[in-house]
Amino acid sequence: MKLILGGAMGRMGREVALAAKDAGMEIACGVDVAYSGQNFDFPVVTDFDKVTETADVLVDFSRPSGLMELLALAKRNKMPAVLCATGYTEEELEEIRKASLEIAVFRSANMSLGVNLLRRLCSIAARTLGEDFDIEIIERHHRMKADAPSGTALMLYDAVEKETGSLKEPIYGRNGRTAQRKPSEIGLHAVRGGTVTGEHEVCFYGEGEEVILSHRAENRSLFARGAVKAARFLKDKPAGMYDMQDVLDELLS
Repeated sequence: MKLILGGAMGRMGREVALAAKDAGMEIACGVDVAYSGQNFDFPVVTDFDKVTETADVLVDFSRPSGLMELLALAKRNKMPAVLCATGYTEEELEEIRKASLEIAVFRSANMSLGVNLLRRLCSIAARTLGEDFDIEIIERHHRMKADAPSGTALMLYDAVEKETGSLKEPIYGRNGRTAQRKPSEIGLHAVRGGTVTGEHEVCFYGEGEEVILSHRAENRSLFARGAVKAARFLKDKPAGMYDMQDVLDELLS
């Protein structure tokens, strides 16, 4: 099985290359805007327009800025795409949706199987406790992370919000808020510092009891393994949108 790898020179791109090798896959070509002749075990180009190699699946851990060229390459070659970047705009999400009418697209804010199991557990907890429990989401990441709250925190928010009704509203921190907490709120709090790979807690606070669901990433390799698992899952799938919940369904069936 062959892959095109977006963001090949980044930390996650290098992890994916290692995970792919361990899984018996081949990187047919890497793409990275920072490439300037460095040595790699596979060919690397600076943008998706320059890719001439063919592959079974495209895996991207770069930035949203290259999305249109990425989708053009995938559609041109009828190649499924695993999108691992976060921070897409609403317009970019709409372009991804349109592309899914032509090719299989796998998108997840977090490629960890454990985090996606957490998402499912949060849905169950919200469905069971949501009416009587206050919900707060806390995420912690390294000092270099650009977006806040994290894509994973927003994914977890979506999971609990869908189970508790549309009257819930996200509250990003509480600076400047002098009123008491409303039952309709779901708090999202971002912590940045050091080299924290990623920690997420979804807290359900009730009368005299609390339920805390959490996940802690110890290193980035788990995200790479998840991306490789997603690529294997997506190969030969028909056009449409897929995510890690579909992988979970396949594992649990």
